[in-house]
Amino acid sequence: MPGSRQSLGRFQHVVPKQPPTSSANKQPMDLALLFISAFAASTVLPMSSEVVLGVLAASGSADRWLLLAVATLGNTLGAVLNWAIGRYAATRRTRFVSLDETKFQRACRWFHRWGVWCLLLSWLPVIGDPLTLVAGLLRTAFVPFLVLVFVGKAVRYLVVLLGVS
Repeated sequence: MPGSRQSLGRFQHVVPKQPPTSSANKQPMDLALLFISAFAASTVLPMSSEVVLGVLAASGSADRWLLLAVATLGNTLGAVLNWAIGRYAATRRTRFVSLDETKFQRACRWFHRWGVWCLLLSWLPVIGDPLTLVAGLLRTAFVPFLVLVFVGKAVRYLVVLLGVS
């Protein structure tokens, strides 16, 4: 076959081999990107990690269960950061200027109405991030917070993965 390594005969050693193009080489970077986007999306930064998850799932670059685990972990840890900021603010009696007052008041109303169970909805756009901050401000115990947020976020990402064919 002309142009192939086999037809080069004694010049074979001069032509560099092509690196394998398997998705295994790209997988750690894809997972890191997913983790960072999920973490950032769970803070008060306006981001959408579902798009990254959907693209990676559709490309088949990693096992879907691994994608679910990484996205859920990143998003949950972002919510833990919000909780910790709220907890710190509650002890220091400080206010945050970066949080919209109307979102904050809405989150407080939800939290007072539904209690810790509203944390299952911490994945919702607009209201979810303030809910996790309010949980910290109201000194919600860490373990129930973590379990409810983790479950809510895992179910959301599972639905996204099921929607990607």
